[in-house]
Amino acid sequence: MTADNSFSRLDDDDYPAYTMGRAAEMIGATPAFLRAVGEARLVTPLRSDGGHRRYSRYQLRIAARARELVDAGTPIDAARRIVILEDQLEEAARINEELRGSPSTSRHRADA
Repeated sequence: MTADNSFSRLDDDDYPAYTMGRAAEMIGATPAFLRAVGEARLVTPLRSDGGHRRYSRYQLRIAARARELVDAGTPIDAARRIVILEDQLEEAARINEELRGSPSTSRHRADA
């Protein structure tokens, strides 16, 4: 693997670059909170060869949002459902925006 190739993974939101301790520090939580989020099946960290949890930036954004909800008094299971629905809504909005900008969609609107 070349150096250029290995550094390109740092731009990948799904690359598991962060240890549990660093991940907890980054989102202002404890390792126990990250374990609880994992037990609630909101995020599933990848494991290193040594079995240590590794988190991606995407997973950290999800965990940080869950932490906000839990800190506001939302139970972890409810926070899990809210975060999943928010993530699905964001993805649907992104897809909708892409489709609105596609030439075939514009052509269909012009025919109407």
